[in-house]
Amino acid sequence: MTQDYTPLLFAVGGAHMDRRGQSSVPFIPGASNPGIMREEPGGGVFNALRLAVRRGVRAEMLSVRGGDRVGDVIATAFEAAGIKDSSAVFIDRATPSYTAILDEQGDVVAAIADMALYELALPRQLRRRKVRDSIDAADAVFGDANLPSEALQKLAELAGGKPLYALAISPAKAVRLRPVLGDLACLFLNRREAFALTGLGADASLPDLHRALTAEGLHTAVVSNGGQAALVYSSGGAFSLLPPALTGIADVTGAGDALAGGTISALMRGLPLAQAVREGFAASALTLQTHSATPIFTSRIFDAALATIPEAIPLA
Repeated sequence: MTQDYTPLLFAVGGAHMDRRGQSSVPFIPGASNPGIMREEPGGGVFNALRLAVRRGVRAEMLSVRGGDRVGDVIATAFEAAGIKDSSAVFIDRATPSYTAILDEQGDVVAAIADMALYELALPRQLRRRKVRDSIDAADAVFGDANLPSEALQKLAELAGGKPLYALAISPAKAVRLRPVLGDLACLFLNRREAFALTGLGADASLPDLHRALTAEGLHTAVVSNGGQAALVYSSGGAFSLLPPALTGIADVTGAGDALAGGTISALMRGLPLAQAVREGFAASALTLQTHSATPIFTSRIFDAALATIPEAIPLA
């Protein structure tokens, strides 16, 4: 790969409308809480991909959406992000959506994912010849667990040995990845998603998680844990990485997506995993401090955030 070559990432997964209502007072379940509603285009892979583009990769994405006003907004977001849009549009369907309720600290209290169109239509889209051609032209492939398990297996087959990255999305959907864990170049997940894959409980240590995920066939992973130490491992070793302490967290939505996007872009630029994850955590920190899942930043702002991320520490 030449120095001036910009690597191409082909992605398959969710690109939909994110709606978030945040309480402006301590949240009381079962009651009306004053607050504010926000909405923006989102989706795990789409959020991560937009971040990756800002950090120096080219991108193409396959998703599915409806022929409604929301679908038009998503199409505009693709164009604005500079991502080639290879999505299919179903005129008689509604575009998928994600609706979350956040407490006054920006943490999720409850959420509903209305994404049946992904289940119905994404597997069939993978049969298109254009998808094969796009994957052939790409340097790496990226998918999320919004795809059913059989579609994830098809994506792994189509990747044909190229690096295949994945986002676990949620504990309920993470288990869809089991048949392809051994095919992944890296899986991005949080502790709850790791517990869903391994059966471990909340008291599991980082070495426990490392052993259990490796036993599941997963060779490389980044397991985040909010503000606590993350597990990062590959065949080159296992590490812990403590994110910086942040004040004034605005919204947790998209932080894990940014971690994935920042890390993948750095890996595709040739950085080793331990250093690439530091870039991912810098992107995540910037996301946590805004009310957008895809923050806008300059190189100087990113470098300042990166300077706050400690080096990864080898696990004992």
